[in-house]
Amino acid sequence: MVNLCASSLLLGSLFILGHCAFPPGSCDGYQNITHPWRNKAFTSNSFTGYPKDDVHLVGSWWRFTGIGGDRIISSCIGSSLGGSYYPIYVPFSYPTAESVTPTTGTAYTYYSSCSSYGRTMSMALCPGGFYVYKPASHSVTHSAYATYHYDCKPDSCGPLAQCNTDGGCVCVSGYEIPPTHLPTGDTYGCVDIDECQKASETCGPYSSCNNTVGSYNCTCLIGFNAANPALPTENSNLCNDIDECLDNVCGDGGTCDNKPGSYSCECHKGYQIVPDATPVCQDIDECFNSTICGPDSVCTNTPGAHTCACEVGYTPTQPDQEPSENNICLDIDECVKDPPICGPSSNCTNSIGSYNCTCFIGYRLNNPDVIASLANPCTDIDECSETPGLCGKQTVCTNEPGTFYCSCPDGFFPSTGILWKMGVSFCQSLQDILDAIVPPEGQTKERAFLGNMDQQLKNNTGVVLPEATVANSFSASMEVSGVGPVARSISVSSEGDGETGSVILGISDRLVAAMVSPTQNQTRKAVQTSTVDLSLRTMGPGSHDDISVLLSAKGQTMDINLQSLAEKNNGSAAVAFMTLTGMESLLSHQYFKTENKTEMYSDVFTAILPSVNHTNLTEPVNFTIQHKKKVPESGIVTCVYWEEKHENNDEAGKEGETMRWSVEGCWVAYSDENYTVCSCSHLSTFALIMQIGEPPPQNAFLDWLNRMCVIVGLFFFALAILTFLLCSWNPKINNTARLHLCLNLALSHLLLLWSDKYVENELACTVMAGLLHFLVTASFVWMQLEALQLYLLVRRLSKVQVIQRDGLPKPLLYLVGYGIPFVIVGISALVYSDGYGATEAGMCWLSKRRNFNWALTGPVFAVIGLNWIVFCTTLWSLRPTLANMRSDISQSKDTRLILFKILAQFVILGCTWILGLYQTNLFFQVLFIFLNSQQGTFLFIVHCLLNKEVREEYKRWLTCSFGEDNTVEKDVPSVSEDLDKPEAQTNQERKDDE
Repeated sequence: MVNLCASSLLLGSLFILGHCAFPPGSCDGYQNITHPWRNKAFTSNSFTGYPKDDVHLVGSWWRFTGIGGDRIISSCIGSSLGGSYYPIYVPFSYPTAESVTPTTGTAYTYYSSCSSYGRTMSMALCPGGFYVYKPASHSVTHSAYATYHYDCKPDSCGPLAQCNTDGGCVCVSGYEIPPTHLPTGDTYGCVDIDECQKASETCGPYSSCNNTVGSYNCTCLIGFNAANPALPTENSNLCNDIDECLDNVCGDGGTCDNKPGSYSCECHKGYQIVPDATPVCQDIDECFNSTICGPDSVCTNTPGAHTCACEVGYTPTQPDQEPSENNICLDIDECVKDPPICGPSSNCTNSIGSYNCTCFIGYRLNNPDVIASLANPCTDIDECSETPGLCGKQTVCTNEPGTFYCSCPDGFFPSTGILWKMGVSFCQSLQDILDAIVPPEGQTKERAFLGNMDQQLKNNTGVVLPEATVANSFSASMEVSGVGPVARSISVSSEGDGETGSVILGISDRLVAAMVSPTQNQTRKAVQTSTVDLSLRTMGPGSHDDISVLLSAKGQTMDINLQSLAEKNNGSAAVAFMTLTGMESLLSHQYFKTENKTEMYSDVFTAILPSVNHTNLTEPVNFTIQHKKKVPESGIVTCVYWEEKHENNDEAGKEGETMRWSVEGCWVAYSDENYTVCSCSHLSTFALIMQIGEPPPQNAFLDWLNRMCVIVGLFFFALAILTFLLCSWNPKINNTARLHLCLNLALSHLLLLWSDKYVENELACTVMAGLLHFLVTASFVWMQLEALQLYLLVRRLSKVQVIQRDGLPKPLLYLVGYGIPFVIVGISALVYSDGYGATEAGMCWLSKRRNFNWALTGPVFAVIGLNWIVFCTTLWSLRPTLANMRSDISQSKDTRLILFKILAQFVILGCTWILGLYQTNLFFQVLFIFLNSQQGTFLFIVHCLLNKEVREEYKRWLTCSFGEDNTVEKDVPSVSEDLDKPEAQTNQERKDDE
């Protein structure tokens, strides 16, 4: 069975081969022709055997293949191409399908024209897509069939050759077929073209040609450059001469002469030609191995010349000329020529050719390896930091330039007085010093201490005291006087102690004078502690300060013409401006004699002219004084100075001392509510005293009415609070807003009754003002929440639905009711904490400074405005409900109750607070007091007395019937009660009545 199948397959194959669709002997008996020279692009006619002839192809089938091409050309291409004189082409169409009948046409030879010597040509398309040809005759000698590549591919033409778009094969760029070469096999024989020999003018003149494989390159000769350096050098981009002189090849020391391909240099004086150098003309170094400048000099070569200079520390004999062998260098005394050469705080010592610098005692160099100079100056040694405990225990060590000082902290004083003696002085507590003093008869220990300090200053007028000692002395003076921030207790009465104050002022003059050093021309010093704030300014001869000097102390400023004082005092002057905390207690405002009530409205400050002999002022001194509080409308600001006069008190001629605040020589130049500018024609101790006129009398009736109304309101607040807390309310009723409204209003009204009792206690008054701010703000926020709940209740009256709980949820109520007031008060306290405290009206409230009272007025106005809107919206929503009331109930009674509740809600929601803007007459004042003090009364009446369930609860309390089943006659229902009932309950009652 297997043999039978194999035999069938073999016979079938033979049958198929015997019936293929191509002419017999064509596709199975053709011969291949692979001549490269047949290609239409082969143009050589110098090879051996030229021209070729195809007479031998007649009568046989031929296939053209290889690098010469796979088809005979189908168009006329001219003579002497494709290896023959006369190329043959077939102009008829190639067959596109296999057939047993070959395609026959006429092939022509280009002899003298394209249609010469026709001959019959048969062709067939064979399997595999190639064509075979069979010429029937050969018409002319030296004619051959030219071929081309029908499908050009990169490798169609063999190595170093490429196929054109028309099927012709040519050598790639830079290669050619030698004229006598006949291509055979698989290559055309393309060889490199030596462009440099083929065309001597390829690169042009002044250039050299270098052949490369497949190409060439041209380079310009030395001294020449291509016209366009960005392009290759060739005949179209010729080489031009380079003008080397444009590049300054000879340099500034010579003259350049350009030549074709070269140049020449002629050097100037002081220069010489160095062929390999750039530039060619090089400077001659005259300083090399020469003594042209003389001894102790430095020769510096310069282009074309040289300069001479003396070494550091030397100068020429004739300074206006350079050193030379005849003008030799001599030593300079640097210390005389340039005194600041060593820098500040140092000594200069001259040496031959140099100098030496040493630091003053108490100074040293930051860099000991480098000599002292302005760049490496001598700096102060901080003895206090480097030697802890240098002054002893419980002392204050203060470093000063070149030295240090010892002093004591507050509460202590040196055992040797103001003058500190190293190794002897130590800090002793003031109390111990006072205990050891034995005062003269009739004098206290404190006054004796101040007298000793004053006497010690008088005995040592030339001593210079550091700032720390001055500060300690001021602190000790004020402490023993019983005033100031470091005093253990305030022992001075409200009438003051002018005698002690005068003594301290005398000490102040001498302490400030001890701060001024006679060797310092221009000084700025400041002492700032909790006791003293002092600014000192000195001016010496040659100073160029501004004419006007501005000094400040604790917010106060002084403007003085120090230049005019210096002109009267040999060019030197000094001024100090200071305040001593607590001095206003010693120099009390009661020393100012006037019929009006007085009050100290500023710190006491002192202006001193230390070490100035002629103190007459050529122009007034201006003081800008800050007020301690806002000036009332009835107040008069007065500029005063402290005056001490010695007068004869009796006929015996005994002298007495008069101390007082005086207005002589001082006047108010400008004043507003925050500060006053005082101008004075002399210097002393100054202050601002406020003369306050009598305030307008209070209306006793309004005060009595306010207290009575508030007490009544508080009583009903208490009843309402107890009712909301103790009554068994329907679980669907939410009294949270009403309860907390009552609590906040009651507490704020209660505190307002007592706010004037804590005015003297600053801390208590501040706390009460802040608490009142919170309570009043919270009250108005709860009013807003109650208004919203009322609106929501009225909206639901006309709906029939089951309500789980009336109003807003409790967490939201608490968050809004207390969160908003807390934020408002917190921000207000952070922005201006001094706004809380005693006011001009004599109560603990919010200050009007910086418009701080708007921290309460703003939220109150906002809530009143919103409540007006909500209240009107609620009335509009209630209108259809009133129109649908049952007709069988007494409409007059119901209408009166509704109108009363509406008016009561108007008061409860705080809308009547708007009357506070209309307090110009007694009627509006009384109406404002009555309505806004009775918010608790209206709350109790509307939400307690007019509520049927609450009345029943009251009856059970009054009859002590808790737990008994008392039958109470049902009241006639009223629409006014519906406002306090849940919607479901109201709707159910309506259904029951029907």
